[in-house]
Amino acid sequence: MTAAVITHGCRANLAEADLLARWAGPGRTVINSCAVTAAAVSDARAAARRASRAGGEVWVTGCAAEVAPERFADLPVRLLPKPWQPAMATLRSRGFVNIEDGCDHRCTFCVTRLARGRARSAPLATVVETVAGLVARGAAEVVLTGVDICGWGRDLPGAPRLGVLVEAVLTHVPALPRLRLSTLDPAAVDDGLIALFAETRLMPYAHLSLQSGDDLVLKRMRRRHGLADAVRLVGELKAVRPDIAISADLIAGFPTESEAAHRASLAALDALDLVDAHVFPYSPRPGTAAARMPQVAPALARARAAELRAHVALRRARWLGAFVGTEVEIVAEGAIGLSPHAVRVRLAMPRPAGQRARVKVAGAQGGELIA
Repeated sequence: MTAAVITHGCRANLAEADLLARWAGPGRTVINSCAVTAAAVSDARAAARRASRAGGEVWVTGCAAEVAPERFADLPVRLLPKPWQPAMATLRSRGFVNIEDGCDHRCTFCVTRLARGRARSAPLATVVETVAGLVARGAAEVVLTGVDICGWGRDLPGAPRLGVLVEAVLTHVPALPRLRLSTLDPAAVDDGLIALFAETRLMPYAHLSLQSGDDLVLKRMRRRHGLADAVRLVGELKAVRPDIAISADLIAGFPTESEAAHRASLAALDALDLVDAHVFPYSPRPGTAAARMPQVAPALARARAAELRAHVALRRARWLGAFVGTEVEIVAEGAIGLSPHAVRVRLAMPRPAGQRARVKVAGAQGGELIA
């Protein structure tokens, strides 16, 4: 028997779920929190309050517990640093493998580095062994995740790049049906990784940590890419895998963002051929440089976020329409399946979690496909 784990935030946290359940032991509830936005910290606090009211011992770990412990001071919970071990993995309908933790970059808006520390990479052989173990347990898809997966290997002998790891997984785990990557840094995608997208077992989907379409804003964010770099990367990916779906993270209302800069982000949706985007209105995070910059009014940031979401929703609806009448392969999650392009597919007949199947697409609605 293990603890109940409530996961917030990124896929890296999801990959830690099984380890945390064993670590905490039976009869406890563990909140693995996120602090990427102020709302994420509030969500973690609300979850901790609900769990404490339900009874039993409650542990709060993760980024919110590290950077905002005062938000939990009045609750009957324990705040604990969580353990890290190379290649933590969790198997649900899909397998998630945490190939690295921490980050060595200093983006002015990001609190994650403060919470997670310097980058630490899992050894290549350990990752391959972990993926093989998940496949042996029935994983039809494995997701390689982490805080900065393009930074994997910098601290290992010889400083291998992410493409080396992905090639090793595909080569040494031939029974793996589907491999997926979490967020990619546009400044750090290596040529070897780009070439590997020709391999059909590597899913045709790339989610980019773009953050803005305006070069001045990107500079103030202390990002290491400009818009032209991202456009060039997408062109290279599409040259290798023409059907690849591109999505991105975008922050609306970053400090000093002008109306022209916001318009540049809107234009970037088209320039990068985005079919999805995770859009967040900026919220200042304690201890970050951006929190000390001239702020955009929160209402304006929310309005800009809504405009970005509306524009990408129109693009996504047109893109999804092309799937109607075709067959797609899904990994089932009960009444939902996930396509190779990371599209949720609503199923008329639920299927066992983790089952692979080909389904006929009957329609598209609300950003999803219907089968």
